[in-house]
Amino acid sequence: MTTHATVDTSPLFEPLEVRSKLLRNRLVMPPMVQLRNITSPEGVEWYRERAAGGAGLVIVEATAVNRFGTELTVGSLRPLVDAIHAGGALAAIQLFPITFDFPRSEPPPAPADVSIDDIARIVDEFHHAASICWGAGFDGVEPHGAHGYLINQFFSPGQNTRTDLYGGPQGNRERFALQIVQVLRPLRDDGLLVLYRHTPVGNGYHIEQSVAFMERLVRAGVDILDISPSSDQAPGDRAAPFTGLGVPVIAVNHMDEVERAVEARVEGRADLIAIGRGLIADPEWPNKVRDGRIDEVVHCERCNEGCFGHLKKGIPVTCVEWPAPDGAVVPATA
Repeated sequence: MTTHATVDTSPLFEPLEVRSKLLRNRLVMPPMVQLRNITSPEGVEWYRERAAGGAGLVIVEATAVNRFGTELTVGSLRPLVDAIHAGGALAAIQLFPITFDFPRSEPPPAPADVSIDDIARIVDEFHHAASICWGAGFDGVEPHGAHGYLINQFFSPGQNTRTDLYGGPQGNRERFALQIVQVLRPLRDDGLLVLYRHTPVGNGYHIEQSVAFMERLVRAGVDILDISPSSDQAPGDRAAPFTGLGVPVIAVNHMDEVERAVEARVEGRADLIAIGRGLIADPEWPNKVRDGRIDEVVHCERCNEGCFGHLKKGIPVTCVEWPAPDGAVVPATA
């Protein structure tokens, strides 16, 4: 068994240049809903801490595109971007095509419920949202095409029952996502990075279909593929098939276990490593690992209390591992 003392973590801290933007290392904070207003002082501080903790790229949580231009503006978002940049990280934001609220009181729409006019409106909203993000200083935007949500449902033959140009053959089921990426192309040409989050195995499709899909998205203008999730087997195993498409690939799943993160990089299964709940538990995870202080890392215990438990209750995410001011552990019901 490899011990912390013998782990060479340097592969996690190599810089990476993506279309003239330099990531200081290979560590990514993935988009995680935390139920703090992202433009509030508390929300800005949440992301500032995690950027200052050493991540190379911080992806702000899924944010509905219909919020941009009213609630979310260049001016209201700029403090968030500035805070992430001040911490030394690049700043991206995940964009979501419908309101992303917890807890959800109604089932989300399925592809069959979305009209052609709705599709056109959503595509326009993505462009409008990305334009505001670019104006606010974000380095990248990430359409959320994973985890069984709407864009992913359009790709899934098990969920997309449409019989028009957005359903049936795979090329039709790819059309919605491709149109979103294509409408972002002018902003990409100006310098904005386009990421895309995809679930590699889903309802009615497998790795082979996903690789073909992602190849077309890369040709359309995707700069980084965010593949989520991996399996519980070899770390980054489901990200590995996408590394031959010519753009960096992000892998996730228990990567706060240092040995898993290093293995995924050393074995070439991923270019970038996403540390999710590990950065909730300890924003300083990257700095501590870089400095050889792995034994000081506050570990996520996978209890799902302060993170998923709080999301289900509709209250801001915490962690049972956080110390209270008097040194006691924060209770799970806090």
